[in-house]
Amino acid sequence: MDMDTARTLVGVLGNIISLILFLSPLPTFIKIIKANSVQAFKPDPYVATILNCAVWMFYGLPIVHPDSLLVVTINGAGLAIETVFIIIFFIYSTWGGRRKILIILFCEAVFVALVVVATLMCFDTYKDRSMIVGLIAIVFNVLMYAAPLTVMVSATVDPTQILYRGAKRVMFVG
Repeated sequence: MDMDTARTLVGVLGNIISLILFLSPLPTFIKIIKANSVQAFKPDPYVATILNCAVWMFYGLPIVHPDSLLVVTINGAGLAIETVFIIIFFIYSTWGGRRKILIILFCEAVFVALVVVATLMCFDTYKDRSMIVGLIAIVFNVLMYAAPLTVMVSATVDPTQILYRGAKRVMFVG
């Protein structure tokens, strides 16, 4: 087996795994639809994934990084899946939740547009474009995987309790 075939096979396997990852919140959205409410769920992981997929899709375009069809296809699929999730989240959210989603999505769209314009205007070679967009994509990839932690932290930690416990320890130690 030559290197190109191996690379394609590994890429297809990675896309299958990524597709499963993108679909993993499906049980959450079934709960949201059944309850007619987002309940205590937060949109953070889904809007973070939308931004991540948008940046990776740009990275995979031939004007940035040629021969990256698998990057474009899986991130296009991820963008479509997460958009459906956000629409469901939007439908079942309160007005405040909807407003938050709209503001975040607007900021993400502006950011991606700025990245596209700056990349195409400031970098002339594929190597330079791939490097800068790749670095940006990696940062947002990390943020996408960290986004669910915001849900876990906000659901388990009350900031006032941290301050109260910290103050008690200072009073007893000091």
